[in-house]
Amino acid sequence: MFDSVPSSASPIVEIRGLTRKFGDKVALNDLSLDVPRGGVFGLIGGNGAGKTTLIKHILGMLKAQQGSVHVFGLDPVKDPVGTLGRIGYLSEERELPDWMRVGELIRYTQAFFPNWDDSYAEELRESFDLDKKARIKTLSRGQRARAGLLVALAHRPELLVLDEPSSGLDPVVRRDILGAIIRTIADEGRTVLFSSHLLDEVERVADRVAIIHHGQIMLTASMEEIKEQHRRVTLRFDQSLDRPPELVGSLSSTGQGKEWTYICNGEMSQLRNAAEAIGGTVVEEAALTLDEIFISRILF
Repeated sequence: MFDSVPSSASPIVEIRGLTRKFGDKVALNDLSLDVPRGGVFGLIGGNGAGKTTLIKHILGMLKAQQGSVHVFGLDPVKDPVGTLGRIGYLSEERELPDWMRVGELIRYTQAFFPNWDDSYAEELRESFDLDKKARIKTLSRGQRARAGLLVALAHRPELLVLDEPSSGLDPVVRRDILGAIIRTIADEGRTVLFSSHLLDEVERVADRVAIIHHGQIMLTASMEEIKEQHRRVTLRFDQSLDRPPELVGSLSSTGQGKEWTYICNGEMSQLRNAAEAIGGTVVEEAALTLDEIFISRILF
């Protein structure tokens, strides 16, 4: 994970009051979000939460029905030339022209980006083990992902947007993609917006996370803050209980008898005081994975 950028730095993506409906379905509901410059920003949510719809607004593929979207301080719909040339994008579908060869894909994509780096593109092609003469239609799912990432990275974008880039890929390819993200973007002070349902991957590379649920941002904070603020706490009571006493800061609870385990949000010192107030003694406490935190937040 990477150090957060200073709070005084203007965000690379700034969204205010964004609402999007498809017929009667509300995909985004008065959503506001800032993506700071530098490092990896993880966007997590279940299927249908609004992740892809949000990304399409950032890329200027959808126009805001209500609210505003700014990337690099510009409206991506009104100024696509000023924004898209500075963004690299890889989607879950990895839509590439099947009739092209890998070398042709590289030359074709190069024409759209004045900052294209030939030597870097070749370096990526070699590290991804892609044959210039291979036709796209003959590539495996993992090879297609590597080819898509190559053309997304070779112009050294200020912002790299990855929408479920690891979906359906084997662990080796997923490792290569995460490694490329870290080496070529975050280490250069650039920015990655990384949307994924594979929360273990997000936890490994993101320095800031936003949870989206039903088109709204439920939580956004640094990974360090999120991990510090969420704990699993087991309390022991003097008497056997049919139901757990209400604990301030608790998101969920399980157990029976004298011992009950709570998933909590708050400082540990405050949780200890709250436990004492309901007659409980803390017998165990542990950090949570991002997956456990996500489940507790969307079920709360």
